[in-house]
Amino acid sequence: MTDYTSKIIAEVKAKNPAEPEFHQAVEEVLESLAIVLDKHPEYRSAKILERIVEPERVIMFRVPWFDDQGEIHVNRGFRIEMNSAIGPYKGGLRFHPSVNLGILKFLAFEQVFKNSLTTLPMGGGKGGSDFDPKGKSDNEVMRFCQSFMTELYRHIGPNTDVPAGDIGVGGREIGFLFGQYKRLKNEFTGVLTGKGLNWGGSLVRPEATGFGATYFAQNMLRTKGQDVEGKTFAVSGFGNVAWGAVTKINELGGKVVTISGPDGFVYDKDGIKGEKIHYMLKMRASANDRVKDFADEFKVEFHAGKRPWSVKVDVAMPCATQNELNEENAKELVKNGCICVCEGANMPTTIEGFKVFTSNNILFAPGKASNAGGVGVSGLEMSQNSMRLSWSSEEVDNHLKRIMKSIHDTCVSTAERFGTPGNYVNGANIAGFLKVADAMLDQGLV
Repeated sequence: MTDYTSKIIAEVKAKNPAEPEFHQAVEEVLESLAIVLDKHPEYRSAKILERIVEPERVIMFRVPWFDDQGEIHVNRGFRIEMNSAIGPYKGGLRFHPSVNLGILKFLAFEQVFKNSLTTLPMGGGKGGSDFDPKGKSDNEVMRFCQSFMTELYRHIGPNTDVPAGDIGVGGREIGFLFGQYKRLKNEFTGVLTGKGLNWGGSLVRPEATGFGATYFAQNMLRTKGQDVEGKTFAVSGFGNVAWGAVTKINELGGKVVTISGPDGFVYDKDGIKGEKIHYMLKMRASANDRVKDFADEFKVEFHAGKRPWSVKVDVAMPCATQNELNEENAKELVKNGCICVCEGANMPTTIEGFKVFTSNNILFAPGKASNAGGVGVSGLEMSQNSMRLSWSSEEVDNHLKRIMKSIHDTCVSTAERFGTPGNYVNGANIAGFLKVADAMLDQGLV
């Protein structure tokens, strides 16, 4: 890291106190960009780094709603419109008690580079609320979504900002949000992605992030003359990303032996397949947020309060949440012979964990590259909406496969071009940055 990038990181921390996730995301990207600035002094003179770490717009608002007993509650809503240099803002909405400004800025910052890598014309944004949909009735969720959209609608649009779902925002929430937007704007337009299939949604969207991460892992393994077939995988989480990954790994001949939740993880030596994959959907629909139910149903091992990184596997795919895989976990995976780590979630590996993998020559894919399948198919949904078309699941899956191979190959070639062959983190950060930075230069001081 240069004195220049160190100075910017220090300024980000000073300007944005108590936002550790945002600090971490900025530091990880800027560490990669030192080698770029030596070759491209124009980025430094145009203050591209200083501009790219600052959101173009931060929207924060109150969200009042009443529950089924008539009691009023007040939550906080956010939308971070980070960068629109290459297209309208694009990124999910997260409804979870942990949501705060720092977490959403980290997610929006990551989204800028992730969207750049997809090759689709999408800028980066993120939003959400500290509202918790778990344990709420459909009517309570509807009233909250309608109140949330009553403010958000004035800031979004198909050519301005196109939100999607994220943690806590599934098909139900997207439907309520879209209905309120349509009522307020009196138009039917592709302003949200993740919509229902019978009103503008895309096939493969729920599975897309997990499918895409698995395709990325497949491409990584192929650089070593190997493939998914015959490999054993540890997957964390049990939501849409994990479910998609488990499904596609099985299709490609791999075996998944773990899934996890807030209560711990399960180990299934025979592999999570068939009816067990379908049961993951039942678990998610139950809103119980625990995997012990899976262990009880199928009589497999349950490890309370633990993460699944102690199991001997070939490939690890963290698909749950940020910073779920730390230095100690990374050392255990290395010791147990893991050869590849492919992030399915957003920044699930700590900086210290990542350094363990790189120092041991483990294939490691950062989420901004490997989990771009979700936003990639969101972009395809936007295209279908614009053309008033609906593609088959095979067409969407083939598009997704090509997008993930393109992202993988771009990461590899960019890492080689800048003298760090095999470093997917540098490849992803630099490739994502270059496209956005050049667009910012072309568009002047905006």
